[in-house]
Amino acid sequence: MPEGDTVLQTARRLHAALADRVLTRSDLRVPRFATADLTGRTVLDVISRGKHLLTRIEGGLTLHSHLRMDGSWQVYAPGERWRGGPAHQIRGVLANADHTAVGYRLPVLELLRTREEERAVGHLGPDLLGPDWDPDTALRNLLTDSSRPLGEALLDQRNLAGIGNVYKAELCFLASATPWLPIGELPAATASRLVTTAKQLLEANRDRPVRTTTTTTTSTRTGVVARPHGSKVRLWVYGRTNRPCLRCGTPIRMAEQGARPTYWCPHCQAGPTA
Repeated sequence: MPEGDTVLQTARRLHAALADRVLTRSDLRVPRFATADLTGRTVLDVISRGKHLLTRIEGGLTLHSHLRMDGSWQVYAPGERWRGGPAHQIRGVLANADHTAVGYRLPVLELLRTREEERAVGHLGPDLLGPDWDPDTALRNLLTDSSRPLGEALLDQRNLAGIGNVYKAELCFLASATPWLPIGELPAATASRLVTTAKQLLEANRDRPVRTTTTTTTSTRTGVVARPHGSKVRLWVYGRTNRPCLRCGTPIRMAEQGARPTYWCPHCQAGPTA
């Protein structure tokens, strides 16, 4: 599931394949931009902003894309078979003499002026993996509505950018709070550590091929949670319905929050449930 760390990795791959090279093929398969032709222009840069991708192109243009739940950009060598999905799922193709980048199942793909990028990403809070990261601003944003459930506040990209459903569940566990606990009920020190932990986890995974949250010792409200000795489990609670909690052994539970599955330990995490 694409979150801030995997989107950053995608930006790096696209930048390595496309930046400083002239496009020899451009195919945007969305009705509004189907006639746009970027052939002959040089790709200047590819960056991530939260869970958004910005591909900057010569002439003051930016191709903005968002992966949402199952979108992806794949990079192929000349002659290599495209394996990211059937042809009808392709939304964008950018190619040069050395590489072809193919965007599959992209729910957002739009061409805009680079000077207007803020229209696409200006609403975002501080980026956990970006140069604009500001923990104090992120904490203030999270606490703006004290009655809001913790899980919802973490997912709101206007508060801080980069957290998706996986990190939401993991962060709630590490804060010893259920995703439905009003965020204003978190002790001040726990709320502050939550922001620090979010940054720590995404930083730890920005270079990993497989996301892991159990290999990093993390400060929480109840002390220090360390990875169980010898465990190969990569996540504390996400996707582990009915499996034993790594800390106490209680079966992990799952319920929907905002139409998304969320996971928690009913013993280790205090607060209301679904």
